[in-house]
Amino acid sequence: NGKTIVFADESGFMLQPTVRRTWAPRGQTPILKSYDRRDRLSAISALTVSPVRRRMGLYFDILDHNVKADDFETFVTHLLRRIRHPVILVIDRYSVHRGAAKKLLARHRRLSIEWLPAYAPELNPDEQVWNRTKYADLANFVPDDLLHLGRSVATSLRSTRSQQTLLRSFFQHAKLPL
Repeated sequence: NGKTIVFADESGFMLQPTVRRTWAPRGQTPILKSYDRRDRLSAISALTVSPVRRRMGLYFDILDHNVKADDFETFVTHLLRRIRHPVILVIDRYSVHRGAAKKLLARHRRLSIEWLPAYAPELNPDEQVWNRTKYADLANFVPDDLLHLGRSVATSLRSTRSQQTLLRSFFQHAKLPL
């Protein structure tokens, strides 16, 4: 159809580790040394599918505060500068997305928005980006500070971005044809 399809979502990352089950020798329970820290980062990502070659892309931004409608609008505007084709943006009904949608549609003629059904994160392949980052790459990771956390999140996302097969698997997981 000549349009780039973009699935977008956001997630939060805390200084507290995401504790996952791990292997260890019998009787040697692994211990994560951390203290109660509430600082956090937020991240926005967009998983794209090019219209002709069906090539996958992953764009992201990391913020030092909770994502607001203005942040999401800015992220999509920057993304549109990098994509030449008309864009179909597929997003959930999160208030931040709803708040940015009207402004985005008014400012960008080549943008159209499709809404995911309520309470259906399994339909958004971008959710798998966060799943991989949190529960695989950064599982049991105890960052020293927010800078260390931000660098680690960015490293994980860059690694994910470079793997076309992995990005395609996110669509397969969501049972979406390419």
